[in-house]
Amino acid sequence: MSNRRSFLQSALGITAGLFATETLQAKVTQSAAEKLRQHRTRDARTAFNIPVVTPDIGDLPYTMDGDVKVFHLIAQVVEQQISPDKKIYAWGFNGSAPGPTIQVTQGDRVRVIFDNQLPEPTSLHWHGFEDRIQYDGQPGISQPPVKPGGRFVYEFNIHQEGTYFYHAHMAMQEMAGMLGIFIMHPKEPYQPHCEKDFAINLQEYAVLPNNSVPNTMSMEYNWLLLNGKAGPAATPLIVRLGDRVRVRFVNLGMDHHPMHIHGHTFYTTGTEGGRIPEVAWWPGNTVLVGVAQSRTVEFVANNPGDWMLHCHLPHHMMNQMSSTVGRMTRMSGMPAGGGMNTGMGMLQGAPGAPLGEDYGPILGRGMGVGGTSETATTNGPLSEAKAQAATKGMQHTPGEMSGMDMGDMKPDIAPNANDVPNFPQDAYMEGPMMAMDKRVDRPENYGLKPGWSQFMQGMMNFVRVLPPDEYDEVIARMKQANRPNDPYSSILTRA
Repeated sequence: MSNRRSFLQSALGITAGLFATETLQAKVTQSAAEKLRQHRTRDARTAFNIPVVTPDIGDLPYTMDGDVKVFHLIAQVVEQQISPDKKIYAWGFNGSAPGPTIQVTQGDRVRVIFDNQLPEPTSLHWHGFEDRIQYDGQPGISQPPVKPGGRFVYEFNIHQEGTYFYHAHMAMQEMAGMLGIFIMHPKEPYQPHCEKDFAINLQEYAVLPNNSVPNTMSMEYNWLLLNGKAGPAATPLIVRLGDRVRVRFVNLGMDHHPMHIHGHTFYTTGTEGGRIPEVAWWPGNTVLVGVAQSRTVEFVANNPGDWMLHCHLPHHMMNQMSSTVGRMTRMSGMPAGGGMNTGMGMLQGAPGAPLGEDYGPILGRGMGVGGTSETATTNGPLSEAKAQAATKGMQHTPGEMSGMDMGDMKPDIAPNANDVPNFPQDAYMEGPMMAMDKRVDRPENYGLKPGWSQFMQGMMNFVRVLPPDEYDEVIARMKQANRPNDPYSSILTRA
């Protein structure tokens, strides 16, 4: 009997212990879930729509015609400085490629007056819009193409919300730069409230070293841009420590881009279809932005520092990475391959593809025209004399690199580097010879470590999470610059 009583007491004790453990686990689980919820929502401050900032691009202004917001968009050839030493001729809108961001609010009636100053017909597609077919921008289907010197008027009733885009519906024109962001702010502001809201266009070009015109037929790219600028020329995102931050990525190029932010975990809160319900947000620090997609991420900037924001594809973190470049490092002079016709496969002379050491490979995947001129290796030696003759004015000795911050630093390579297989790998990121801090100096860069620019190439930028005193100093310098049409103006007026 005693044994039976002891057994029952032990069993009841074990059961009670199990119940207590389950209760404790439930509390722990509930506590973790509550912390997660608090991290995602943070607080219950009054939310309102803040203007989206598109660094290096800015907004398209509008006028009012009664209750209609009227925007004037002009397609034109644009001379675009994508890096301190690289200028290209793109096709864009209102002097910019990508074009300026358009911002409206759910419930608005919007009119876009579109003028074509290009030498060929075009049309505009309003990507993701649920509106009338006659304004969809399909040339020859929903509307006639807009001829050179012509005009077309688009008109919309905005009933959606989210991050959308506009672009030419002539495919190669889009690759030449004809794209832009269209923000539809919600009538009821998003919760939780964000203090900073940024938009970033993801873009790529194929431009030979001795040329300034993008090859829109190429399938390989050597200039990777954020809002029309390659690192280190891209303007950082400036936020105050503790701000909740929203970043909207838009991809209208030919490659997908896994966009990564250092130092923070974000939640993906939106797509090109609008806001994602909060229960479906997913955490991460890298989000894949596919072609013709937008992805919106949000995070609390609770970790101070100069955090990198970049595409994580290795070839997208470089500038001018072209197999036509030839040997780029540790030599007197910087030969840059053959001429444009040669590099693009447009060969001259006798029928067939003449071979010679000055014929660099085409920039991109060949279409059977000139492709046989490719050399045996992607970064093999070309004729230095012939390459220099084809690129007059581009040769410099390392000590004569104009505008570079040399200081007292020496190249940080091993004495036997040229004997090591697969060397070099970072032709344009090899140390102090390529630092250009002074050439990209702007208020937003104030306080960055000396030499930072040598490690910022391609689709790379910063999210600068600044403590209050440092934030106020940078904002004061931005105000003092008094730049016309400053993309940061909406933040500066509230600061």
